[in-house]
Amino acid sequence: MTTAREIMTPGAECIGENQSLEEAARKMKDLDVGALPICGEDDRLKGVLTDRDIVVRCLAVGTDPRQVKAGQLAQGKPVTIGADDSVEEAIDTMQEHQVRRLPVIDGHALVGMISQADIARSMPEDRVGELVELISFD
Repeated sequence: MTTAREIMTPGAECIGENQSLEEAARKMKDLDVGALPICGEDDRLKGVLTDRDIVVRCLAVGTDPRQVKAGQLAQGKPVTIGADDSVEEAIDTMQEHQVRRLPVIDGHALVGMISQADIARSMPEDRVGELVELISFD
């Protein structure tokens, strides 16, 4: 059984819940990523911020990204996967919650991120299409 820890991208960097969306966008650019975990003052995961969130929930409605804090876009309990959970469980979680990226936690500590691409790279080539179909949504 392949685990999330084995295929995740380790060392995920957080955006602080009190940092602006402008700072988040710069960090995404510098790290060349499309999503950042949102971490609270208590070092707990508050959610995940995507580049799409910044565009759709801030810029498209005319809000200044310098004035909106990352934590304001965190909604509900974050969807995560345990570091020692199976890749199959990660796929099921992505499908159930309609997300393409999951923070990977070990206890309460954020240890990495797992994306649809990470999973695809770990699968036999003839099953990648099946994965994309399972996780794709409208």
